[in-house]
Amino acid sequence: MKFLADENIPYPVVKRLRAESFDITSIYEVKRGITDEEVAQIANREDRILITFDKDFGMIIFVESITIPGLILLRFPPKSIEYIYSKLRAVLGLDIDFKGKIVSVHEDKIRVAKL
Repeated sequence: MKFLADENIPYPVVKRLRAESFDITSIYEVKRGITDEEVAQIANREDRILITFDKDFGMIIFVESITIPGLILLRFPPKSIEYIYSKLRAVLGLDIDFKGKIVSVHEDKIRVAKL
């Protein structure tokens, strides 16, 4: 699986996941300050599952009918870089096929639905 971290995912989290052999790129590295639509285009072009705290992507996907390979939507308070890393690492370690799915990660649960 290949992943794309939105700009709101702290870059140290991305670097740490990459050090653990996850194929993850960050918008921070690619092109900062771009629109959500441009982020979706990059995810599509590179066939990457998007990871974000931005719930606007739900609107983009369902209302504007923009497709992406998959979405991991982080819905918990970003208490610290370590907390974000540990929650995200736990999700990426699960046996989930993220393609074609929206995975909502809350503090106490994970919800998986088809896109």
